Amino acid sequence: MRLTKYIADSGIASRRRAEELIASGMVAVNGVTVTTVGVNVDPLHDKVSVNGRLIKPRARVYLLLNKPGGYLSSVKDPHGRPTVVDLLKDVDERVYPVGRLDLDTEGLLILTNDGEFMNLMTHPRYHIPKTYQAWVKGIIDDKDLKALGHGIELEEGMTAPASARMLRINNGCSLIELVLYEGRKRQVKRMLKAIGHPVLALKRTALGFLTLQGLAPGEYRHLLPEEVKKLTAMARGS
Repeated sequence: MRLTKYIADSGIASRRRAEELIASGMVAVNGVTVTTVGVNVDPLHDKVSVNGRLIKPRARVYLLLNKPGGYLSSVKDPHGRPTVVDLLKDVDERVYPVGRLDLDTEGLLILTNDGEFMNLMTHPRYHIPKTYQAWVKGIIDDKDLKALGHGIELEEGMTAPASARMLRINNGCSLIELVLYEGRKRQVKRMLKAIGHPVLALKRTALGFLTLQGLAPGEYRHLLPEEVKKLTAMARGS
């Protein structure tokens, strides 16, 4: 394993910061200071220290949570409100939400302690489709669906092309499915409000090929290694 990756996996620094630590002579392998970035180490036998402190890679954790409404997508809240981490009763490792769902938004949320994976899932240049179902005020017509598909003008500019389809109409309200390939703040709600159909209830139902199948609200499961690998490949376009 590359030394920079070993340091990043320990959670104390990013790979880029790890390179700086190595170059500045703050990293030692088996007691010998290393200043060359391209060094490889054996995670099972080599001892790596940073600024005199022994470090070890953390176990990587990838969770898929069916987030209920009323939980913040954060690790803690200064006002004492419940967060998604409160739902992870049997998880010892410190994990972080990948992106955010609003307090009242439900559905699929990934949590992890893998910073590189988190970046792949959230950075604007990576395009993993996110599927939402939204109940909105009023009847969505074909013109509205076409507008959502082409993009909506928001304060910061046009949204990327999306996919939108009608699912159901009930009591003057519409249930639509919207697939986005970007992740702006409160994007679904803002797009639908812009065309005159405020959101009444919102749920993320899928991320790429991942769905909520088998998970009741508040339940979670560990992602399989092949699922993590497939998501990573999707983000990198490989």
